[in-house]
Amino acid sequence: QVQLVESGGGLVQTGGSLRLSCAASGRSFSHYGMGWFRQALGKEREFVAAVSWIGGTTYYADSVKGRFTISRDNAKKALYLQMNSLKPEDTAVYYCAASPREDLRVAKYNYWGQGTQVTVSS
Repeated sequence: QVQLVESGGGLVQTGGSLRLSCAASGRSFSHYGMGWFRQALGKEREFVAAVSWIGGTTYYADSVKGRFTISRDNAKKALYLQMNSLKPEDTAVYYCAASPREDLRVAKYNYWGQGTQVTVSS
């Protein structure tokens, strides 16, 4: 099993940056594909980015491509999301999640963190 805890959210102005972190516990972290998802108020949870278990392959939603960067450090059991050039439409609760293999679909992820709020003011 994997337990996940996100941190790093907050309030930022348009054009600003934030770095989200996800701390994992459990011995199998390096065996999992990892993803970041977000859910805005009144909307469904959506894919943001994913990374393979070894970190060599990454995937991004079109809406964040070129602005966000996902990375992981298996030695530290940590997942990161560097978010630059933030826009008001990036406002959401951001979740990290673990899956047997990286995927873009919410349903493929077995383990979820509690989420961290990101608010981008205009």
